[in-house]
Amino acid sequence: MNPELDRKLRYLRLSGMAAALPARNQEAIHHHLAYPEFLELLVEDELARRRDRLFARRLKQARITEVKTLEAYDWSFNPQVPKGLILDLATARFVREHGGLLLLGPPGTGKSHIATALTVAAIRAGHTALYRSAFDLVQDMAEAEATGTRKELIDNLCKVDLLVLEDLGMKKLLPTAAEDLLEIVVRRYEKGAIIMTTNRPLEDWGQVLGDTAAAGAILDRFLHHAEVIRLQGRSYRMHNRRELRSKQADEASCSSMLMSSLGKR
Repeated sequence: MNPELDRKLRYLRLSGMAAALPARNQEAIHHHLAYPEFLELLVEDELARRRDRLFARRLKQARITEVKTLEAYDWSFNPQVPKGLILDLATARFVREHGGLLLLGPPGTGKSHIATALTVAAIRAGHTALYRSAFDLVQDMAEAEATGTRKELIDNLCKVDLLVLEDLGMKKLLPTAAEDLLEIVVRRYEKGAIIMTTNRPLEDWGQVLGDTAAAGAILDRFLHHAEVIRLQGRSYRMHNRRELRSKQADEASCSSMLMSSLGKR
């Protein structure tokens, strides 16, 4: 390709076009594409690269370390999971409508996978997100109290399109947890979407947060526009562990039989 053209495209920040140009040029020659068709393909290449970069940047900003999708979710493991509702949530309509989702159930039933997959889907749809576990949130709040940056932290938790709070009730929270969470929910109410996951029933939230009145106010606002999905059944992690042990036992048995057979020869 003409080096000067490559330089000019990159100067204009059209690196997607620059990278795709050699292949698209050969395609245009081979298929006798008209100039507008050729240009349209190059523009689409540029837009695709920008979408990919934006997606990667927003994943990092959301603090998602492992991308999970609903395509990789094992719907057959716990058949009572409401697949239709979850797929509808994956359209990110609830994010645009400033709704919410509460995933409630014991460990290992798929709450984290679903929450992460829905967050990834929302980012792909063009939204900003922030994903924090209860463990992260406790540490964030403690650091904010120690450094006098509580306001900045609350602002960051409130400005994204989708906030995900995972595993509420799994870790003892600070004495100010109820106040902090109430402020977050109140400020996001009808202005931003929230996903929460927990293994504790709603009636335990007063105990979890250490403030029954605040817990009631949080749930009143959050559940007003939120779907509630209760996940039951077996633990997928324990299922995988048993399958792995069974596979290892089978491999050991086959190895033993092979060695025995060789020893008899």
